[in-house]
Amino acid sequence: MAATRAHKPTYVLRFWKPYGVLTQFTDPEGRPTLADYIPIRNVYSAGRLDFDSEGLLLLTNDGALIARLTNPRFAHPKTYLVQVERVPSEAELDQLRAGVLLKDGLTRPAQVRLLQTPPDLPERTPPIRYRASVPTAWLQITLTEGKKRQIRRMTAAIGYPTLRLVRVAIGNITLDGLRVGEYRALSQAQIAALWRALRPTKR
Repeated sequence: MAATRAHKPTYVLRFWKPYGVLTQFTDPEGRPTLADYIPIRNVYSAGRLDFDSEGLLLLTNDGALIARLTNPRFAHPKTYLVQVERVPSEAELDQLRAGVLLKDGLTRPAQVRLLQTPPDLPERTPPIRYRASVPTAWLQITLTEGKKRQIRRMTAAIGYPTLRLVRVAIGNITLDGLRVGEYRALSQAQIAALWRALRPTKR
């Protein structure tokens, strides 16, 4: 009997991307990349996180999972902690909740909450610019889409520039237990749960 080809196991890594790291493994300009932190071959990022943003990135060797994670049809939630310049009012936050008109269209409704105390995050290197005369506020924002630099454009559209942006969750996968620049593999049970959560959402 001919031997059957073994099914390639699926790997999913969760990684705390530092500020100033590209979401790719090579860069002709010599900037920091994922290769400086992740020595595993044949894994690719499922979605992007901007060079000047931080936090949770998922990487996998499963092309079907990448397609599912990056297709807006599946509308999986992504949660961010966002430090903005000055303190927005509830009426202004309602604009983010309802959807903001950007050059590439109206954003989907978002969950937005003004945090009463700063979140427990490690200091950024380099730190954000500090101006004693200008207060800042932290927001928790959950989106179900991923337009380019979406949160930065949304907060700018209502007059509150983003100073720091940290993604803390993708669905039920979080940064818990990770340090900046660290990665860990998901268990097979966690991968199965992630697949179950990625079901089409009617709009």
